[in-house]
Amino acid sequence: MDLPVMPPVKPMLAKSVSAIPPGMQYEAKWDGFRAIVHRDGDEVVIGSRTGKPLTRYFPEVVAAVRENLPPRCVIDGEIVLPWEGRLDFDRLSERIHPADSRVRLLAAETPAALVVFDILALDDTSLLPAPQTERRTVLERALAGASAPVYLAPATTDQALAQDWFERYEGAGLDGVVAKPLDLPYRPDTRAMYKIKHERTADCVVAGYRFHKSGPVVGSLLLGLYDAQGALQHVGVCAAFTMKRRAELLEELDPLRIDPAAHPWSAWADATAHEGSRLPGAPSRWSGKKDLSWVALSPERVCEVAYDHMEGDRFRHTTQFRRWRPDRTATGCTYAQLEEVVRYDLSEVLRPG
Repeated sequence: MDLPVMPPVKPMLAKSVSAIPPGMQYEAKWDGFRAIVHRDGDEVVIGSRTGKPLTRYFPEVVAAVRENLPPRCVIDGEIVLPWEGRLDFDRLSERIHPADSRVRLLAAETPAALVVFDILALDDTSLLPAPQTERRTVLERALAGASAPVYLAPATTDQALAQDWFERYEGAGLDGVVAKPLDLPYRPDTRAMYKIKHERTADCVVAGYRFHKSGPVVGSLLLGLYDAQGALQHVGVCAAFTMKRRAELLEELDPLRIDPAAHPWSAWADATAHEGSRLPGAPSRWSGKKDLSWVALSPERVCEVAYDHMEGDRFRHTTQFRRWRPDRTATGCTYAQLEEVVRYDLSEVLRPG
């Protein structure tokens, strides 16, 4: 491979802001695996956000790159998995599997797609110094003839339209909106763009905690919600605390510690128990050798957390602790409080070329 921008390349990143800023280029924020794709003829390398290769996990995307991208180019995009009219991150995560036979099977059963939203090089020219507007023009020409499963990400400079996307596209499984300054060069591994994500709050049961990797203080709180059958389901964690607060939480929660055998999630270490319920410590290819053990707490304290959106019956990302809710009872923390997003057909967003 001989390109003006060689792998590995870490992608340009975005910092969170509370509102859509004016005077920029706007795109939807995709919920998938960020991918820098290098193509030099038949040679294709797909790099992840960290620079590690994703190539072997998505053979169908490699084939689509050879069919749809220019013969020599470097692009920035997102590998996503459309499923039943919206993006499905859980099914996408299953694609990261060590067995080649399993990878090939899933590529056929749950094929992924590539959404392209930037271009870093074309032929012998590096486009890293070029402003955003120029790179977008080059990208539109380069992908004019592309077809599914390679898509050109919709973009606009109309702030009102971007606000409309922000409100509607969530129903198709998208994360929010990204805003890019029009004169912005491509700056790898730098938070030079802006992201605007949905934020909601929910009252959750604090049913346990994990220790922090640096010592005997609280690392993350384990959150639960009661389902329609009255079972407490593990829905995620909140973890953004100062070290001082982590130490305080250890003392504060100590009176709630109970025997794990008496906890609603006592079967967490049994792999088969995860098939019927959401429990902490589920086996995962992402966790590797990470210690998934946790301290059981009597499920009676309630906290309010902020979250962006749900993935099925769990929080998609780590939540943000807002406050304790002594006025709430644990049994009142149910899925019924969560806002249900109006569905939106993904095909209205994903259009080739």
